[in-house]
Amino acid sequence: MSPPAVVEPPAPVYGRAAWPRDARIAPGRLDAVPDAGIAEIERFVAGGGSLLLAPEPGDAVAARLAGVTVAGALPEAEWVVTLGHVPAAARLDAEAAVVSPLRLMEPSADDAEVAATISVALRGHPALTVHTSGAGRVVASAIADLDRLVLDPVLGRLVARLLRTDLPAETREVGVGIVGYGPYGGMGYAHGLACAETDGLRLVAAADTVPERLAAAVLDFPQVRRYADVAGIAGDEDVELAVVATPPSSHAELALALLRAGRHVVLEKPMCLTVAEADHVMAEAERYGRAITVYQSRRWDRDFLALREAVASGAIGDVFAIETFVGGFAHPCRLWHSDEAISGGAVYDWGSHHVDWILRLYGGPPTRVTAVAHKRAWLDVTNADQVTVWMRWADGREATFRQSDLAAIRRPKFYVQGTRGTIEGHHRPLMTETIERGRGYVDHEAHHAEAPVALRLVRYDGPGRLVEMTVPPAPAPSGWPFHRSLADHLLLGEPLAVPPAESRGVVAVLEAATRSIAAGGLPVEVD
Repeated sequence: MSPPAVVEPPAPVYGRAAWPRDARIAPGRLDAVPDAGIAEIERFVAGGGSLLLAPEPGDAVAARLAGVTVAGALPEAEWVVTLGHVPAAARLDAEAAVVSPLRLMEPSADDAEVAATISVALRGHPALTVHTSGAGRVVASAIADLDRLVLDPVLGRLVARLLRTDLPAETREVGVGIVGYGPYGGMGYAHGLACAETDGLRLVAAADTVPERLAAAVLDFPQVRRYADVAGIAGDEDVELAVVATPPSSHAELALALLRAGRHVVLEKPMCLTVAEADHVMAEAERYGRAITVYQSRRWDRDFLALREAVASGAIGDVFAIETFVGGFAHPCRLWHSDEAISGGAVYDWGSHHVDWILRLYGGPPTRVTAVAHKRAWLDVTNADQVTVWMRWADGREATFRQSDLAAIRRPKFYVQGTRGTIEGHHRPLMTETIERGRGYVDHEAHHAEAPVALRLVRYDGPGRLVEMTVPPAPAPSGWPFHRSLADHLLLGEPLAVPPAESRGVVAVLEAATRSIAAGGLPVEVD
């Protein structure tokens, strides 16, 4: 039970589980709390609890608990907080901006550590301090608006870590092995680059059955050890985490082998091809105490981030219909992506991303799926030329995903309807034009228009009035967000960015769609 005058923090945007169980917030002045209440707060902290507060001028009780003095206050403004060189700042952005009133404070206790600073008139002041008291700790914030502080994706995580009494004092590196390194510039290279640029991860080994691809791995990362199969990765004692970057049909088998060898596992999307496989993999991960997650990289696409933020803000009311589309009119690739036996079919390729988007916007899987497929033009590959998946939730919400290689006119990438408005975003072809020596003019269009798109939002604003605005893509996330979260999970015990249950939900929809297609478009209940 919490002592009086303190409350549990609001749910941070990055996952409630990141907060220590015994962390509390003092939302107001403590000098107005009766002596008995203060004594209970002190016992709470001394016994291992953690307390976050923003001491106000004249509140001697809060200042004493935090080990700081408060010299004054400044009005609400935008303040830039610079994170200190402390273990709690590992893999977080170096700076974050927050709008709030400010308290000017200085440490008064010898053990009050400054964890972040803030500039006022070009002079540095403590923004966050940590004071140890018994088995617990008190974090003092110069940012007076504690709700904005703890909900900020950077500062909220920093504070949550500062409140932990079990945070490791030193960092280490997690050895990473890649199974299925792939061709030059492929997913093996992408994961290797992420390891090189993410503190706490280190690429140590790569496996591939094709010698030329192992040669590519050595060219990309000269220090990497090479193996001809998964057994080499499973047997390498320096590999703590294995990334499976092979085609989907092999994901479950390889994941099981690696989990049983004691390795944490990252699977490329989709997690696997059936719910039964997903459940088996998740059960083995739990049995062996290993992490399992899926690289749903497009959760961090800038246009999707903007869309999700707009939906979450309530800008278009309650969302009840979502449509997404990808494709064009072009010959599909002639590699494994177009082989139904290896890829699982067209719905498993782009559908792994788009269905994941839809489930994130709605908060979970649908109850029923209906799907149809066409095979009408591209007869040299086994994937369908076009697939349409219609999803329905128990409360009547719906969503549609369509992938097509027969769409000479592209549909909108996003079309989202709410009770107060609509958001749409159209594909933006990304063209590059250059003049090359010996060739002259050369142009190139990126496949499937990967450039982030601006969103058009139209909102009902009263009788006969619609207000239109443009929502630009969200700022680009710094670094490699998935891999940073992965390192945070393995090294600090923080939540995975992609919990396996969410990936299982995607597989459940894709499997139901495949069954519906086989049944001629009949509705199928989602497992």
